[in-house]
Amino acid sequence: MNDFDFFVGSWKVANRRLKTWLAGDTEWDEFEGTSVCRLLLDGVGMVDEMDFPSKGVTGMTVGFQDRKSGEWSLYWVDGRDGILTEPVVGEVSGGDGEFRGETVHNGRTVLVRNSWTGENADAFRWEQSFSADEGANWELNWVMDFTRE
Repeated sequence: MNDFDFFVGSWKVANRRLKTWLAGDTEWDEFEGTSVCRLLLDGVGMVDEMDFPSKGVTGMTVGFQDRKSGEWSLYWVDGRDGILTEPVVGEVSGGDGEFRGETVHNGRTVLVRNSWTGENADAFRWEQSFSADEGANWELNWVMDFTRE
């Protein structure tokens, strides 16, 4: 069984995203999206194609598992610029996953954490948080609730 078997298929995605990140903002933007996920290379990889029509944005997560360590590296590509981001790296265990890495936000490098919770056949949640102080504090800036179509 593959760690991302639960994710294969088509999903409706309810998004809640902070309007301004790492600025103490408390105003959220809510919008809908869709996601289609499939496995690659006999389960050593996965691809998740996302569409956010009201934002005019498409993108894709591509992930690959290191079969020795069990860790996954997940990369994001934004359809607006085609740039492959640095990966978030982590594992799925007991139905939840946590992935960490670094990203550049407003010209500075920050830590990023992606969490997957409640993974089941019909629904799950993805959350993204940033830290500008080496992980002492985290700001939740994006929540996606996935519901199977």
